Amino acid sequence: MLQHPQEQDVELGSARLLTLGLARGRLRVGLSWPNLTKALGRKAGEEADPRRWAVLYMGSGDDATATEPGTLRLVDKKGQTVEDPTVLADLEGIILLDGSWSQAKALWWRNAWLLKLRRLIVHPDFVSAYGNLRREPRRESVSTLEAGAFALAKLEGDDTLVERLRAPFIALVERYRAVRGDRPPKLAANRPATAGRKPDWRGRNRRPR
Repeated sequence: MLQHPQEQDVELGSARLLTLGLARGRLRVGLSWPNLTKALGRKAGEEADPRRWAVLYMGSGDDATATEPGTLRLVDKKGQTVEDPTVLADLEGIILLDGSWSQAKALWWRNAWLLKLRRLIVHPDFVSAYGNLRREPRRESVSTLEAGAFALAKLEGDDTLVERLRAPFIALVERYRAVRGDRPPKLAANRPATAGRKPDWRGRNRRPR
């Protein structure tokens, strides 16, 4: 997971929960990395092959609506569906972008090497556990954790992954509601994001992105 600096320690954030739920999950905070290998934290001689990695990025509204509910879609650079199951079977891992919609878009455009990866679009067939605690521009929007869990479930052919990975997130949201009811988390002050330095404010996770 590549997390925008302003998403660190936000209330009801889900990226760290997903990282903890995956044996090989990794969370990197920053605005840009020179290439996939650096983003993965690998050393020289451990170069990653972009063709064996995918990035989960929703893109335009048309990209999302073209994806049937309950499905995972592989697309090319023009947003056209790629009908080649062998590509997905050969994936080593997937990259998730964590932040608000605008922050995820910033990560996408600041890291041109993402265009070399396979691109995935998801359209979950469930409502996010966030409920009315946040506003989203699209009905198919879910948290980073939920989008990642859905993608992994489809790639692994195991729908129980969604329920298992969502469980701690649902518990987090329920505890929040028990204390604050349906009041959405407060938005953070608009301060500049600085990669590599932990902000001292709290904000609202308004995503997946």
